[in-house]
Amino acid sequence: MWPILICSIISIAVIAERLFYLHRATIHVGEFLKGLANLIKRRNFAEALHESAGTPGPVARVIHAAIIRHDLPRSELREIVQEAGQLEVPKLERFLGVLATLAYLAPLLGLLGTVAGMIGAFGVIASNGGYATVTELSGGIYKSLLTTAAGLVVATPTFVAYSYLSSRVNTLMHDMERAGIEIVQMLTEIPGCKTKLELRSRKKIIRNTTSSSGKMINHPN
Repeated sequence: MWPILICSIISIAVIAERLFYLHRATIHVGEFLKGLANLIKRRNFAEALHESAGTPGPVARVIHAAIIRHDLPRSELREIVQEAGQLEVPKLERFLGVLATLAYLAPLLGLLGTVAGMIGAFGVIASNGGYATVTELSGGIYKSLLTTAAGLVVATPTFVAYSYLSSRVNTLMHDMERAGIEIVQMLTEIPGCKTKLELRSRKKIIRNTTSSSGKMINHPN
């Protein structure tokens, strides 16, 4: 019974911590992106950074990482968003493995208690030469049934909580992907951004052309 009780305490603590964390991490992505879109269209990146930095949660941190590098090309912004999202995944999935382990472990501990109770009951019969009263057997049977029930009582809500928290994590990961795609689109479609990217690409082409021409001059046929 004591191991099952310890499992229940750990399960309650983990569930409470995860619920509190995910509650704080959840934001209304549509409204948040709509507010940032107005700031980005006015090229007010300082205010956009302030808003994203002051908003808790992984979605805001992914957006913040993109806004800091708002002058980069679309491909590089995508990589930054993906890296920021990958860093947030372990934080979201923290302790979920513990809940899954407890959900599987508690019934096994209950089964172990059941086996121990039955061993005790048959031990009483063996010590009495093959005969025992109902009163003498009831202690072992009661212990076996109690541990089984306790294991199921701990395992059932733990597994339900694990499934619910996993769905919340999947929802947040989907929100991060959506926010990353939309913020990259916002940053690359603002006025003046395309002009900068075109100038940067032209400079690269000119550098490549100059370097290739230099090689041809240095190595004549």
